[in-house]
Amino acid sequence: MLFSSPVFLFLFLPATLIAYTILPRSAQNALLLCASLFFYAWGETLYVGLLLIAILVNYLLGRLLISPNGEAPKRSVLAVGVALNLLMLAAFKYTGLLLDTWNGIAASVGAPTYSIGAVHLPIGISFFTFQAISYLVDVYRGAAPGQKSLLKVALYISLFPQLIAGPIVRYAAVAQQLTQRTQRPALFVSGVHRFAFGLAKKVLLANPLGTMADQLFAVPGDELTMGLAWLAAAAFTLQIYFDFSGYSDMAIGLGRMFGFRFEENFNYPYVATSIADFWRRWHISLSTWFRDYLFIPMGGSREGAYRNYRNLLLVFFFCGLWHGASWNFAFWGLYQGAFLVIERIGFRRVLERSWKPLRHVYVMLAVCVGWVFFRLENFSDAWIHVQAMFGFATGDGTVFYPAIYLGPKIVTCLAIGTLCATPLLMRIDAQWRGVVSEQRNGTSPPMSYALARALLFVALMVVSASTVMGSSSNPFIYFRF
Repeated sequence: MLFSSPVFLFLFLPATLIAYTILPRSAQNALLLCASLFFYAWGETLYVGLLLIAILVNYLLGRLLISPNGEAPKRSVLAVGVALNLLMLAAFKYTGLLLDTWNGIAASVGAPTYSIGAVHLPIGISFFTFQAISYLVDVYRGAAPGQKSLLKVALYISLFPQLIAGPIVRYAAVAQQLTQRTQRPALFVSGVHRFAFGLAKKVLLANPLGTMADQLFAVPGDELTMGLAWLAAAAFTLQIYFDFSGYSDMAIGLGRMFGFRFEENFNYPYVATSIADFWRRWHISLSTWFRDYLFIPMGGSREGAYRNYRNLLLVFFFCGLWHGASWNFAFWGLYQGAFLVIERIGFRRVLERSWKPLRHVYVMLAVCVGWVFFRLENFSDAWIHVQAMFGFATGDGTVFYPAIYLGPKIVTCLAIGTLCATPLLMRIDAQWRGVVSEQRNGTSPPMSYALARALLFVALMVVSASTVMGSSSNPFIYFRF
């Protein structure tokens, strides 16, 4: 079930909110769990059983971690739990990749090849397995108390706002909220606003830009011009940001409607001044998960420069594979890790002394090129596209040229998307509110300001809802991860 689908917007969400409001607090968690399982079963009827098995196994392992055993047995329980979660993820996500890789090698040396057919990837498995690992590790470390309630563990792992595509919610961050949370009107209203703006990002910006990106990346490599190549990269750069940050906004907003406070997942990554800064702003829940649960346990940066660089490359190699079972994702991860290593070796000091706009240009060049390898699974196609971006295009522009794709709607989306990918509007809004408040002797902004924001919110909701009703299904990009 999509957040941006009519059945979710006009049936599932209102019914769940009404039931949640009228039920006593003691029954609210049970309602949310039932709603979450129904939400997942809507798109994964058979694999909801897999989710239930994962919940039960991690609950039982968590009970062993909070039992009065010694440190060594608990460490063994943790190792078994992490291994089982990763084995489940690998079995469904990477079997095809490993088999295809083996078959390619075997065919070249005359060894036997094997085939098992397509393996279905359960929606959201990359997210709920990482949350299950977070539960076990946080309980083991004492970062949060273990749960004796199966219902609360099940709700943590399967809570529908973040079940399918994140953000990855740490158990320690919401452990107390699973037991006790307050649903204040102001928090609910802020959740509705956040959800509305996320929906607008998805249906008004990401979807049109994604349609154009699909068309441009479908242009044959020998027909690419430099302009087409850059236009495709720019469209996908904006599409993936508004698609995924829009989903995160909607998930955070939904959480607030039910009294949960999820941490932010994006902080204007395209205004970063280094690749390290980019990863502090992009998919924050994933980058901090890898930092705290993999990079630091591997030794982090504590064991000398060589191991620091090795750890960075390994972490981003796995980060790339987490995004998809294809070697282009692994390359994309190593590509990101290589920039981080280069910056740590000494390029960071060069950046710090450079003119700030040049730092932004450096980041956007690196990021846009990286997104090409992320978008195109065939490495040779991606390499041809990157070559075209830097002046080695072979197309003559007679059949395919930018003007074909740049209609008024797309130009508007590109302009608004570029503006909204920066914090400029937020800063203007904050500065205006501050000036008005100061002029009114520190009181809140005038009613006209609140009315203007309310009208903007209503307009976005009406336009977004009408767009949803008139469009076909447009799954979020991160659904396939």
